[in-house]
Amino acid sequence: MHGMTAAGGPGPGGEPPHGAHMGELTVGGLWGWLLDAQVPSADVAAGLLAWAPDVCALTSVLLERAHAFRFVVSPPPGHAWPPAGDDPFSARVSAAARAWCAAMDGDDEHQPPPEVRRLWAVVLEHLDTPIREVAEGRPWALCEAVLALHAIADEASAGLIRSRSDGGPGAVFLAKCGELLARRGSVARQPTDRVTLIPKGRTTSVGITHRSLSRYVATAWDGVEVQWHAVPMRRGASQAADRHANVLLLPWPLQIRESDFVPLPGTVRRPEREPFGFFAYQPAEPLDLDLVDRLLDTAQEQVDRVDVVVLPEGCLDESQVAPFEALLQRRGVPMLVGGLRPDPTAPGQFPGNGVHIGLHLGEHWWHYRQHKHHRWFLDAGQIAAYDIGGALPPDVRWWEAMDIPRRSVHFLDLGGGVTVAAVVCEDLARLDGVAELIRAVGPTLVVTLLLDGPQLASRWTARYASVLADDPGSAVLTLTPLGMALRSRPRGLSPSRVVAMWKDPRRGLREIPCEVGSQGVLLEVELDRVPRYAADGRAPVDDVADFRLAGVHQLAAQPRAVPAAPLAPQPSPTEPALDHAELSVLSAWARAVAHAVVTGRSVGDVLGQAGRGARWRAAAGTPDPSDRLQAALDMLGRAAAAATGADRSDGRPSVRAMQQAVEDAAAPDDPVHVLACTVLASKLERFAGRALPAPRAPSSDLAEHART
Repeated sequence: MHGMTAAGGPGPGGEPPHGAHMGELTVGGLWGWLLDAQVPSADVAAGLLAWAPDVCALTSVLLERAHAFRFVVSPPPGHAWPPAGDDPFSARVSAAARAWCAAMDGDDEHQPPPEVRRLWAVVLEHLDTPIREVAEGRPWALCEAVLALHAIADEASAGLIRSRSDGGPGAVFLAKCGELLARRGSVARQPTDRVTLIPKGRTTSVGITHRSLSRYVATAWDGVEVQWHAVPMRRGASQAADRHANVLLLPWPLQIRESDFVPLPGTVRRPEREPFGFFAYQPAEPLDLDLVDRLLDTAQEQVDRVDVVVLPEGCLDESQVAPFEALLQRRGVPMLVGGLRPDPTAPGQFPGNGVHIGLHLGEHWWHYRQHKHHRWFLDAGQIAAYDIGGALPPDVRWWEAMDIPRRSVHFLDLGGGVTVAAVVCEDLARLDGVAELIRAVGPTLVVTLLLDGPQLASRWTARYASVLADDPGSAVLTLTPLGMALRSRPRGLSPSRVVAMWKDPRRGLREIPCEVGSQGVLLEVELDRVPRYAADGRAPVDDVADFRLAGVHQLAAQPRAVPAAPLAPQPSPTEPALDHAELSVLSAWARAVAHAVVTGRSVGDVLGQAGRGARWRAAAGTPDPSDRLQAALDMLGRAAAAATGADRSDGRPSVRAMQQAVEDAAAPDDPVHVLACTVLASKLERFAGRALPAPRAPSSDLAEHART
């Protein structure tokens, strides 16, 4: 599939071929470029059909390039969508997707279902069709086949984010997808510099674009690197964080001085015309961990526990992360999201700016860094509004002294369908590949950290948050320091204490102040399930994770009668048992194992494809597990055996009993075993409260399919 350049087309990383390169662009020419190969041969085509995400990526790009996605709501004269049949279109798509998943669950390349093969044959007959004709709906048989294939391939990917609980096929296929996603940033096997296919949180129910046709996967082709991390977040020892969460906002520094903005010596350029220079933000107010500790006391008078602490842009430096996380670990807070000022990575280089995300799982903190991609620009108007002209002369245009890295986006899959993306300030507003990628994925929550004025409904952040809340429907949380909000006095307006804003598609916008006497704000966030749509005629399903703001509490720290003992110096944190990609791979296979345990399927069959030597990896071009990852996968089998032997009720396993058995199986002196058992226990927790399906025998059509 890889290694050859499309005939007459550009080399790897170039633009898609068009008329100037190779004559009139055809379906086969476009797909050949996406595959980095010649126009697909019969062997290449058969290999593609063995993996539904490959087909989904190709059909998605074709539908977008030809604007043929519009035919699902406005077909050409004389034609209709969806295609007629004995059963409703949704039922036909679901049946074909289920059979395709059963085929992809195996290690060998089994035949896809007959309906998929029939549609694929129609497409292969029309590879020479020019894209301009597809754009006009000609031939309709080709358009109809591509639309139907896309729907089936997308439906086969159901469960990439939220676990299936119906006991049907696809658990092993989804684990393979999770491994590909962690290793390559895409569940499709095409070169990622041409196209990527990633999980999708939601699809808007309004408008019509190529994104309207998929509800489980998103397609991107602009070269922005995708980092997808599966990190199962837990509330305490035995509760998944997919029902509600309590978020502590610390809008710090509470006071920002003019002297916190420092011009870099010798950086002013072009003094004779439009001079510009560089400045650094260096907050003088120290990070008060004792105040954090006391605010956590106050917060826990309101709620059962705090799940996440969030701080604004630039609030932390590298030296403050470890002691902060040590405090949160002692207080049972599993997640930190904070603006970070990373040190320069090389002499003469500017420092970085980004989001530090820390998640505590097993015995370690796992660290993720989302970089900022756009420098802050301060003109004379902003300098006057923030009253910092004594530090930064207003006759100079001041740029933030910040290194600009390659574009990339980190998505965190926290389990239960909850996905989070975090960006810094300008990245929310710039309509580039990063913003488009976030819009395509539709995370449950987009956190935006700012060094900005008050977060009022009339300001720019509210406008851009509304874009994401409307399409695709993500909730957006913004946070700025109180000190910066109070410094902002444009056009003589009174200062505002509105430090945060929450915007979601169903309940609108809410301004969140930090009131006089408060040092923090506590948000209660609850999870709903809302419909997942696709414009191609499939029936909606109520499985989208949707956050709503349920409560806002002002927090004022109370003095202690007895001063707390200072935190003991923390040893240098040890490296986690696995790297980031390996943790995501472990999480993917743990979900498949948990599915097998609760549905009575063979755990051995699952782990046979998780371990070394599995043939599917060669076709996907991914490496075998490392020694430590293999040890963690092996531990899943032993922990699953303990779970299977746990107490049962009415002949079915008790999820709670299985979960406890898994946690008891961990060897406390082996961090790999502890991590594997913790991850598996979190996956079992996802089935708590659900009716566990009885083990299923293959249906007659699937059994017949397996024989053929």
